[in-house]
Amino acid sequence: MKSLLKLSFLLLMSAATHAAVEVNAIAAKVNGRVVTKNEVSFLLSPVRSYLTTKYPRETAEYYKELKKAKDKVLEELIERELAIHAFKEMKAQIPDHILDSEIRRKIRSDFNGSDSQFRDALKKQGISYNKFKDLTRRKLIVQAMRAQQFADIAPPTPTELRKEYNKIAPKLRDTSKDKCDFEKMYIPMIDQDNLAATPESQLKLAEDLIKQLKEGADFAELAKKHSKDAFAQDGGKQEDVARVDLNPGIAMMIFENPENTILGPLKDGRGYHIIRCTKQHLGPTPSLNDKQVRRVVESNVRREKSSARYERWITRLKRHAMIKRNM
Repeated sequence: MKSLLKLSFLLLMSAATHAAVEVNAIAAKVNGRVVTKNEVSFLLSPVRSYLTTKYPRETAEYYKELKKAKDKVLEELIERELAIHAFKEMKAQIPDHILDSEIRRKIRSDFNGSDSQFRDALKKQGISYNKFKDLTRRKLIVQAMRAQQFADIAPPTPTELRKEYNKIAPKLRDTSKDKCDFEKMYIPMIDQDNLAATPESQLKLAEDLIKQLKEGADFAELAKKHSKDAFAQDGGKQEDVARVDLNPGIAMMIFENPENTILGPLKDGRGYHIIRCTKQHLGPTPSLNDKQVRRVVESNVRREKSSARYERWITRLKRHAMIKRNM
């Protein structure tokens, strides 16, 4: 009995130690400074949520896109560390108002403008707000170093500024004020009215309904027959729904696709959504004359102009750095 108890204790200790290692696992080391897997995981979380929603079967395409996004996040974190030393030598600082503005932009773009969703994501990934603020500061340091390295780049022309503004204007709008009208069916993984249903059979049902819609079936009739939510008897129609009230991954797909696109099956924690957005009401886009917007647009134009030189600069930094990747 004592031997059995001792073995159980050792197994529990081993599991606890393994868990601790995983929590603080190292994604990479850059000149002795650690980039943790938690940092990578947090910055990757909006992409992971989006892909999980988009690919409920987690197909090969899901893993391909996830790997590509993960590699990109890790490289960005490595490049940030490479820029830190030079920035510190300059004894420069990132103004607090710039830092706060970037955090607000991140919340707006990745979390529907919802501070509570943002805080929940921090908690789930084991990242404190101060740690996130530090990550954001490091990102801005890279931008500042890039601007300093290539200060001799010709200033943007009015035509270049207008062209860049038109390209990124949708990303500059206040997405927290986005609203939409849509038709929706909701197919739960567990159907209380059909005890023989399984998550797999419900997913197949959702896929079959999408096929019928694409072949011309009436959305409202299918919703009345199959959907399991409060709007089923209305044919699934909902109007003036705020983006902040939607799942972030689903919201992203609704607003990145043209109106009347059939979306789905889109997975959440309990079932599958089939959505056709009939009208998008977009939040306001600030003018190019707005000082903050103009600063972002100018920075983007300069970045494009200096991209080749930047790649040579960052490659040189990597060549002389001690970098060890564990992901």
